[in-house]
Parts: sequence; structure tokens; C-alpha cells
Amino acid sequence: MKAIRFLAPLVLGLTAASTALAGVPVDLRPQPTAEGSTVTLGDLFDGAGRAAKVPLFTGAPGAPSVVLDAGQVQRIAHINGLDWDNPSGFRRVVVQLGAAPAPATASVAGRSDKTVEVLTFTRSLAAGDIIQPSDVLWTKVQSHLAPSDSPSDASQVIGMTARRPLREGAAVAAHDLVSPVVIKREQLVTVAYAVEGVELTVQGKAMGDASAGQPVEVMNTQSKKTIAAIATGPGRAVTGPGAEAYRSKAYAAR
Repeated sequence: MKAIRFLAPLVLGLTAASTALAGVPVDLRPQPTAEGSTVTLGDLFDGAGRAAKVPLFTGAPGAPSVVLDAGQVQRIAHINGLDWDNPSGFRRVVVQLGAAPAPATASVAGRSDKTVEVLTFTRSLAAGDIIQPSDVLWTKVQSHLAPSDSPSDASQVIGMTARRPLREGAAVAAHDLVSPVVIKREQLVTVAYAVEGVELTVQGKAMGDASAGQPVEVMNTQSKKTIAAIATGPGRAVTGPGAEAYRSKAYAAR
């Protein structure tokens, strides 16, 4: 099993093409796509010119997509003479890979078992660990071994937290992952109430843990009254008319 990796020549030095293209501004393609399992600079950027064929990353053969760290992509592009300023502030870049070959079948005790591509873990994880791009890899398994809630894209997994200890090589299942906790019990939280363009804030103490989009009760440190709110980020929550709207938006994005 191979994790996604940098190709050594890109890290070791500049090529002649890189020097020629020094300082060339490029734009990230709206939906980056690679024909095979190797992603090149040309697959990601419009206007890559001579550097278009420079290999960037290699994923597992047959994987439907690969998730790249935007900061690493930006650095390697710069090494090869391309300036991507990442105006949208992306943290990850998802690249769709070429079509995988038709799954093979195997007969086991008179039964035909189709093989399917599923995400698997490249290392063992402890409960509470946050899933990184390098922690998952597309692997072929017999279809009856694939979890019913196996994620269809790596971007659905990156940034989630392991609910329980997970072993290397195990198939990824949605029920084993949760959104990371952004508010912890007893933590001081700023609660915002916004209406008609006016926003009021109050500080309180969280009565429990919560992930973004989840309800959390916060006790006002002055009045000692409990506020029903929705967690929005580290140490922040919202209440009032915008609370349910934010919760709906957070769950729709998952």
C-alpha cells in the first residue's frame, strides 16, 4: 500500500523549464482532473506552459480522486516557476482522477464477489485524532466487505475526527467519524445574537461539548441564565434567528 507522496525530483531542484517560467502567475482550474493516477501542474493550473507536464503527486492506481494540501501545492508550483496566490484561501485541493478499470470478480465458495474501491486508513488512529489527507487511501476490497456508509469522496473525510480507535488498513465508515469539537464543556464562549444588521454578544460558560452546527447550552456568566445556542467555531456560538440557519448550512456542507 502506498500513500500519496511527493515526487523526489520536484523537491530536489529546479528544472530548466522552471527557470524559464519564473514568476508566471497561474489560476487553479475550477474542477482539476487528471487522466491517470499521476497529477501534473498542468492538471491543476491554467497557463502552466512548459511546466504543465511536471508531475506533482501520485495517488493509488484506480483511485477516483486525490486530496492535496494546498500549501504544498503552492510551494511546488513556485519551485517550478509558477505563482499561485491562492486568493480563495483553499486548504485542500481535490483532483478527480481518470476512470478506474472495471472491477475484477472472484469466485469464493460458489459466490461471485465484485471488488470495489473504498477509502482505507494508511495508519492507525486514536479516538479524537483529526483525519489528514495522508491518512486515507483508495483500496480495492471485496464488495461485501465495504461499509454501507463508505464515503464516496476523500473530501468528505478530511478534517473529521475519529470517534474510536481505528486500525491501519481498515475501510473508512462514516459512522466511525464525527465533526471535530469546537467548544468544550466549561469553556468560555462568546454568543452572538444578530437581528436586522445589529449584533449583540455576551460571554458565557459552555455546559457541554459541541461541534460546529451542533446545539450547545451556554450559561451567562453575569445573569446565570442558560442560553440555547448553536456552535459556529472555536469558542463561538450564535443564538436567535440566525442559529437554525447556521445549523442547517453546517449540516448541508457535510
